[in-house]
Amino acid sequence: MNPKEKLLWSIAFPGFGQLLNGKYVKGIIFISLEFIINVQSKFNQIIYFSFNGEISKAIEHTKYQWLMFYPCIYFYSMWDAYKDAGGGKEPYSYLPFVMSAFFVTVGLMYSAKVKIFGIYLGTVWFPMICVIPGIMVGFLLKKIFRNR
Repeated sequence: MNPKEKLLWSIAFPGFGQLLNGKYVKGIIFISLEFIINVQSKFNQIIYFSFNGEISKAIEHTKYQWLMFYPCIYFYSMWDAYKDAGGGKEPYSYLPFVMSAFFVTVGLMYSAKVKIFGIYLGTVWFPMICVIPGIMVGFLLKKIFRNR
């Protein structure tokens, strides 16, 4: 399997890319962290409410103290699987992952207050949208730092 395939498996579930890379201890740690954070933050319940358009219930049930760990674990797991599989060899290739984790975490903090076109997107949809500027800023910083 190539690095991009392992990255995609980590997107599907943190830790799977590590298992495919033969890094079983890391994979089990990431999978365990995924389960712990998911249960403690009530993430599946939040996703359920969000997909059913019950944004206020999603916001109400969110355990921010736990859910704020999720973006860092998620994006680091992706980066780690990709790098261990031989990807990300160019300088500063980690920046899109780091900036995405940062923007999603900040987006999560503001998700109960931000309206887009008069609509609350809540603790699932708004942070997901925040991935886009995170990736863009990460690639921009990578380009700036590489051209110095």
